[in-house]
Amino acid sequence: MSAEYPTSSALEAAAPAKTRADLEWDRVLSAVAERCQGDMGKSEALSLSFAGTREEVRARLAEAKEAHSCLLAGEPLPVSATFDVTEAVQRLKVGGALGPIELRGIGGMLTAARALRRFLHARRGTLPALYAACATDPTLDGLAEEVAGSFDPDGTLSDRASPALGRLRAERQAARQRMLARLEDLMVRYERVLQDKFVTEREGRYVLPVRSDAHERFPGLVHATSASGSTIFVEPRAVIPMGNRLKMLDAEVEREEIAVYTRLSTLLGDALASLEACRAAIARADVLAAIAQLAEELGLVFPNVVDEPRLDLKKARHPLLALDGTKVIASDLAIGAGHAVVVSGPNAGGKTVALKTMGLAALMVRAGLPVACDEGSVVGIFDVVVSDVGDDQNLSKNLSTFSAHVSNLRDILDAAHRGALVLLDELAGGTDPREGEALAAGVLDSLCARGGAVVVTTHYEGLKALALADERFQNASVGFDLTTMEPTFRVTIGIPGSSSALAVARRFGMPGTVIERAERFLSREDQSFETLVKRLHEERAALELARSAATTREREAEQARARLEAEIARTRDQEARIVSREAEALLASLRRAKDDLREAQARLRAKKLDEAQLRDAERAIQRVSGAVALGGELEPVVRAREARERGEAAERRPLAPGEVRRGTRVYVPRLRAEAEVVEVSGESVRVSAGALKLNVPLGELRSAAPAEPAAPAKPAPAAAPGGEARRDPAIATSDNTCDLRGLRVDDALALATSFLDRCLNERRSVAFLLHGHGTGALRDALRKELKSSSYVAHMRSGTQEEGGDGVTVVWLS
Repeated sequence: MSAEYPTSSALEAAAPAKTRADLEWDRVLSAVAERCQGDMGKSEALSLSFAGTREEVRARLAEAKEAHSCLLAGEPLPVSATFDVTEAVQRLKVGGALGPIELRGIGGMLTAARALRRFLHARRGTLPALYAACATDPTLDGLAEEVAGSFDPDGTLSDRASPALGRLRAERQAARQRMLARLEDLMVRYERVLQDKFVTEREGRYVLPVRSDAHERFPGLVHATSASGSTIFVEPRAVIPMGNRLKMLDAEVEREEIAVYTRLSTLLGDALASLEACRAAIARADVLAAIAQLAEELGLVFPNVVDEPRLDLKKARHPLLALDGTKVIASDLAIGAGHAVVVSGPNAGGKTVALKTMGLAALMVRAGLPVACDEGSVVGIFDVVVSDVGDDQNLSKNLSTFSAHVSNLRDILDAAHRGALVLLDELAGGTDPREGEALAAGVLDSLCARGGAVVVTTHYEGLKALALADERFQNASVGFDLTTMEPTFRVTIGIPGSSSALAVARRFGMPGTVIERAERFLSREDQSFETLVKRLHEERAALELARSAATTREREAEQARARLEAEIARTRDQEARIVSREAEALLASLRRAKDDLREAQARLRAKKLDEAQLRDAERAIQRVSGAVALGGELEPVVRAREARERGEAAERRPLAPGEVRRGTRVYVPRLRAEAEVVEVSGESVRVSAGALKLNVPLGELRSAAPAEPAAPAKPAPAAAPGGEARRDPAIATSDNTCDLRGLRVDDALALATSFLDRCLNERRSVAFLLHGHGTGALRDALRKELKSSSYVAHMRSGTQEEGGDGVTVVWLS
């Protein structure tokens, strides 16, 4: 990437000098430059050009957007205040040698380029535009190390820069030390004739301070005298040869240092193209980091860029006013090719601000800068932005205000075409109002006919009326608060504005008699138009109030609806908890009824009962029958459970034949559990659920539940009032007891699993597994299997009455 500086012709093509001055474009560039870290970035920002093609516009915006994303992510581009190497690179172009400051500056730039390249290389997938725009040659890293290794941290040329330099400096240091030692001896020897004991330099030679009245007793060469004449600085004759040698060594060291500078300059000159690209990449990265910082400070956004020359700005703000800290009222602004927006309203109401805001938005996009507006804004790419804002009278050229204005309009008409944005402030002012109004109408018609997008501010009533009659034109107005006498800067599209000159004059103290006379001079048409505009603004204000009230009511209704939905959800949850508690109570009643029934069955089987016991058993059976009969107290619970089971089954879809293969996890409704397919044989599938294996028709299988990150813990049984877990009473009967004694472990596990499955199908809650004491192998294997079984909710060893540790009591889930 080579350095590209904008030419005056390129700038003129996108925005003539007058347009840049009218819109204060230099202030925008200065704001970017102030946020740059290095001098190269500042120079790049101040000379920022406009993109020449639509592709370049999009590329620049993509680079700036990625730099802004880095800043938002807390990882800003790694830029620093590097030395400006522009002149050094120019010197290398003509084969010149660089000095130590320039060499160190280039070394610092190369080090910064290496840090930037590593940063972008690690993020090349997310920052492709930056990676391409700020790429540097990796072979420059060797040069960076060569230059950095040639200098010490304090900036002096290092002894390591060349072997000869290190040797010469060491020899020079040794010679100097020998000479200083000799001078120390001479100071002791000639102490009486010396003015003081110190060694100094005069004319590059080491001398001693000798009293002027005793210099004849001190052999040597006089090099200087003190201001008072009392001291003579003498180079002792004994150290003259040593001084000569030191001078020769100084010259050799200097020649070697120049040789090192020349060698480093040659190395850099051989990589001149890469150096220029590196300089441009460092400067570009600095500018992009500054643009990102400016966007963050001012809330700038990256709009949708289209090829069509049009603007559709949402909540647009003047960026320079925001930069100055002025509170800006945002407005929606829009303009398209072949159309004109006529902005009217009182002076100081914000008409010119709106006009400049639109012009700056078009130029900022051409320069690759974000815009002061909200998300969803659309900015088209304009070929040129031309303007006529302000007073250009020039006495030296005999140009009055109107003459200069007409001259500018002539140039603007020549430049107008589809793709031009034309900004006109107080069109055709400064002359006879009627003729000026006619001229303004003709200019607007011609500009729109040529395809230009025109924004014009005016006080002419004729232009306001023209915008009401011609669909190419659209009225817009700015507000002015007459109570505070401050502009609102809010632009209203579709309604012309009133100049309110008399109202403003009255507010600023103009005598009432003058105002009354002025009102009488107004024509009936002017008064009617002002009255119409005033009525339109009043109706617009009423509509705004109604819209605001409707928005408030809508928001309040949404909040009320949200509160109502939350209350309904809370009530449903509360009802569900109540129903759940009642269902638990009914299920407990059902379990007690089943236990009563089992106890009655056990008594009937155990022995012959007398008449009273038979009546008790009959009453127990009748209670159970009444509870589970149609219309009984447990019918709602049974229906709820069936509904839940249906809902669970609905969530598990039937499996197609092609989905079932060996190893597939499936849900078996008759087991109420998941199993693994062992074998597929036609319409019959053999599945395995733990130790249990059975054949199931293919049509009964359902999809298994998706795997969860962690299996939820089984809920602990509810605590009884006494603090122990509440469980169904464990009463052993012949129906809920399985004798496993004498069986091998595998056979016993298979029988136990089959028995528990049968108990579940018969809705038994407690089972007794009789395995005996023996060696304990069967007991341990059985309990280990039960711990991982989905059938088991709880288990324990039997009590002394139930058979002790030779029995395992199981509560089924």
